[in-house]
Amino acid sequence: MCTALDFKNGAHYFGRNLDMEFSYGESVAITPRNFPFEFYGGERSANHYAMIGAATVMDGYPLYFDAVNEKGVCAAALNFPFCAHYFAPRNDGKDIAPHELIPRVLSVAESVEDVEKLLDGARVADVNFRPDVKNTPLHWIFADGKRCIVVESVEEGLKIYDNPPGILTNSPQFPEQLFKLNDYQYLTCEPIENTFSPRLKLLGYSRGMGAMGLPGDLSSSSRFVRAAFVKENSVCGSEPREAMAQFFRILGSVSQQKGCVHLGEGKYEFTVYTSCCDVEGGVYYYTTYSGTCLSAVDMHREDLNSSRVIAYPMEVTNNVVFVN
Repeated sequence: MCTALDFKNGAHYFGRNLDMEFSYGESVAITPRNFPFEFYGGERSANHYAMIGAATVMDGYPLYFDAVNEKGVCAAALNFPFCAHYFAPRNDGKDIAPHELIPRVLSVAESVEDVEKLLDGARVADVNFRPDVKNTPLHWIFADGKRCIVVESVEEGLKIYDNPPGILTNSPQFPEQLFKLNDYQYLTCEPIENTFSPRLKLLGYSRGMGAMGLPGDLSSSSRFVRAAFVKENSVCGSEPREAMAQFFRILGSVSQQKGCVHLGEGKYEFTVYTSCCDVEGGVYYYTTYSGTCLSAVDMHREDLNSSRVIAYPMEVTNNVVFVN
């Protein structure tokens, strides 16, 4: 499963944990303005906004897990099992294939408001990228530094929700995840107080007891609560390096280590990569499970008027810097 984070602290940062039991051969992919997107239904976009993000590039096409366009609109797709519903295509101009929703929106959107207009009346159609590449049940988070929304395709149709915490995990549906925060109103970062009984002399016997009751398991609901609490109580300066380091720490609070979630047949879920995009700067930073050193790709160092996807495979080796 996964966790996405929208974070404004002086500058705007957006990223996610990708949690799976294997890697898809991810690259940091830059799609320049003149790459010829061909969308389901015959629509073609040969001139559009450039974008950068993590993708599996297949047949020269970027299948984005998350991306940011040059106008500062951000998007991420997260697994949405048992809840996502894709519709039979009707070929009436309203169908959008799941794999193309991110580039279709980011190619033209300048704001979250644009995203809402573009998706008004749209239908996520059950159309595969290739016959051998089946659809994954997904939902999406979009942000622009001012607003954050969640987009879910369910049996009732396409739903769009405001996302005040700027957090998204997986199932259940977003309104249920958001409502769950009501159960944790008592959480505080302050030292613990005895509200159990005035007659009993109970002690705060350790530091770190302020967040007593914060769920620590790796379920989607618990990660949603934990990421929201950590973000809302986050303290850091606005200096870019400090803010970016804090971003990685927030997502680190919900990262997954191999061995904690057994999926059967010797498979274990783990955080394949963690990303943090400096939205205004167009720089995509990331770490991988075995490559914990920070790597970066700057979209503005590339020719954004070209017509081919530029892809840099993610670093998976750990480069150690000796300081003595």
